[in-house]
Amino acid sequence: MDAELERLSAEIGAALQAAGGILATAESCTGGWVAEIVTATAGSSAWFDCGFVTYSNAAKQRMLGVAEATLNAHGAVSEPVALEMARGALAHSDATAALSITGIAGPGGAVPGKPVGTVCFGWALADGRTRTETRHFDGDREAVRRQSSCHTLAVLLALLGATPQDPVARTVP
Repeated sequence: MDAELERLSAEIGAALQAAGGILATAESCTGGWVAEIVTATAGSSAWFDCGFVTYSNAAKQRMLGVAEATLNAHGAVSEPVALEMARGALAHSDATAALSITGIAGPGGAVPGKPVGTVCFGWALADGRTRTETRHFDGDREAVRRQSSCHTLAVLLALLGATPQDPVARTVP
């Protein structure tokens, strides 16, 4: 694991422990990479509950409660699906904070309006705050997955109050 991912995970752990919080993850295109980063952090058992790897639409529905109507209307790579994934991870765990990632890491899978490197994120906190965001990352499959993992952790850290929030992203009701 690289130094940036190690740092982000350790800082999230400290922020969650200070607040008595617990994390859950819901991942698609990253295939559990964020959960792996977190569990590589010593002491994470005190602040990490579980990770859901929901690569297929059926798994998103079954494990996280993502609505078929949302998938049909927006596609798996969309902010509405990312939000339902994050909310589902929160609802199906003991977590107080959840994050989700769904995207097109490549090299194939692009569709009109959603090129390779398109990744949608969702975050949900037990206090009711949620946030979604779409980013476009360059590079090969591994680079997209790494950038996605770094980004979701950095935004979660901001939501936990450890760093200023990115003004580009938006909070949703």
